[in-house]
Amino acid sequence: MTLGELLASAKPALAATWAECMEASAAGVLFMSVCHGKERAHVVTVRGKNFDEVWRRGAQLLQAWLRKQGSAPIWLRVDVVHTVHAMTWQALKQALATTKRNYFRHGIAFDAELSVAMLEEEIGAHAVLYDGNFSEATPNAVNLALYGKHRHGRELHWPTEAQQPVWLFDTRAVFIDGKGLHAIEHHGRNRGYRRLPAWDADRVRDIAATSTAYLARQVKTSGAYHYGWFPCFDRAIPTYNALRHASSTYALLEGWELTRQPEHKAAIERALDHLTGKLIQRTTLPGGEQAAFLVDIDDEIKLGGNAVCLLAMVKYTELTGDTQYLPLLEQLALGIVHMQDPATGRFVHVLNHPDLSVKEENRIIYYDGEAAFGLMRLYGLTRDPRWLRTVEKAFEHFIAARHWEAHDHWLSYCVNELTLYRPEERYLRFGLDNVRGHLDFVLDRITTFPTLLELMMAAQKMIVRLQADAAHAHLLEGFDIEKFYRALEQRARYLLTGHFWPELAMFFRNPSRVVGSSFIRHHSFRVRIDDVEHYLSGYVAYWKYLESGGRPAELQAMREDAVPL
Repeated sequence: MTLGELLASAKPALAATWAECMEASAAGVLFMSVCHGKERAHVVTVRGKNFDEVWRRGAQLLQAWLRKQGSAPIWLRVDVVHTVHAMTWQALKQALATTKRNYFRHGIAFDAELSVAMLEEEIGAHAVLYDGNFSEATPNAVNLALYGKHRHGRELHWPTEAQQPVWLFDTRAVFIDGKGLHAIEHHGRNRGYRRLPAWDADRVRDIAATSTAYLARQVKTSGAYHYGWFPCFDRAIPTYNALRHASSTYALLEGWELTRQPEHKAAIERALDHLTGKLIQRTTLPGGEQAAFLVDIDDEIKLGGNAVCLLAMVKYTELTGDTQYLPLLEQLALGIVHMQDPATGRFVHVLNHPDLSVKEENRIIYYDGEAAFGLMRLYGLTRDPRWLRTVEKAFEHFIAARHWEAHDHWLSYCVNELTLYRPEERYLRFGLDNVRGHLDFVLDRITTFPTLLELMMAAQKMIVRLQADAAHAHLLEGFDIEKFYRALEQRARYLLTGHFWPELAMFFRNPSRVVGSSFIRHHSFRVRIDDVEHYLSGYVAYWKYLESGGRPAELQAMREDAVPL
């Protein structure tokens, strides 16, 4: 579509919104943002009382900008100011001090006419309220100055006097992408993103497919990944993590199971070739057995590294029928067994390569769940009793150490697999306790926390089987099933606020780099392969859940209309 066509599509939808906003605030201000996908959106501000006149002047400004460009725009977003609230600089700083970084959800203006003003999306994309040293929203003078030069042609500065006025504002908006017009939600937890006409299996599948395509594009010709980006300024994350290489490849396989696109499979094979040829090292254990270990930076062997290699290669074997990795899978599993104390079941978390000396007895609880889950998935493939014995021994330690109190998604995955083969009360109870008492956190957590959906999806599978198990169904007495499903479904919907829709990506330095990915808002909208991995794994599981019918029939009538679209 041409700019003229984008504008013509947007104007009718904005006319009624303009009238509503004029009644609310009489501000009469439009922000018109246009983007061709290669650099930040160009934003113009126009003000007046007559909608047609304001629209005409805004269109003229955008056409003048377009004449200097080498490519046509693909996205248009138009915001109408709805409400304006004046406050002192001191009061704003106090409000920021109680707001999680990048969760300040208003625009800020430096004059009553809003002639020098930042949309909420611009504030996030330019990191003007972000300082990585603090967990709260923090005014950043350097980034504000850079934003001012980009947007207004001059440096901007924060007020210096406590009583200086600033103006907060909220908008109503629409977004046009050439495929359709999307109203932007302006209230509740989903504000700032397109309203969805339906939140169903087809929509979830689209999100999962988009995420799969994004992750596949990050696999280079060499098989290594573009590890990640800080999108505010399009900076590559200057490190690498072999464990996340393997775990992201596992998620990519889950996505390919859904899409079956040949380019996604080709990316998987490149990633696996790099994993097996460059990152995994074979070694001889003290007892003479041949083992293999994933070797990460600083010559570290991480327990979780071997585990996620198992996950990726078992999944590949199941999906393709190709058995080439079976010998390596055994060697990786033997590496995990080597890291377990046979008396207590406890795992050592980090070894040094190549001498296999202990570097850290304990680093992060995730490694335990990953190791047990990886071995269970391998057991499911080969039925080799060694791996099941190792997991059961590990659970002796997990139960004694009350590991369920960590509410770890990997342990949820693992106990679901374990109870397929060992439906014992102690394991089933562990799985329930891993989510029991955590439902309020799942419901209320302000960050997207994508592993929470993975935690819930794995637990849901076990709960369904438990309900059908007459011998163990009593374990569900006192477990709030309705609240569980409400938390699961609400968390799945809330994850979309971490999806890089184009209506948000357009304000960042290089929109095409990140559109369709997933981000962590409070880490400066960071996009890393493992961030995308967890969103993707959760959504693939949620799609399967919806495809199978979703909530049990007896709970369908209890579904809240409040699970927002």
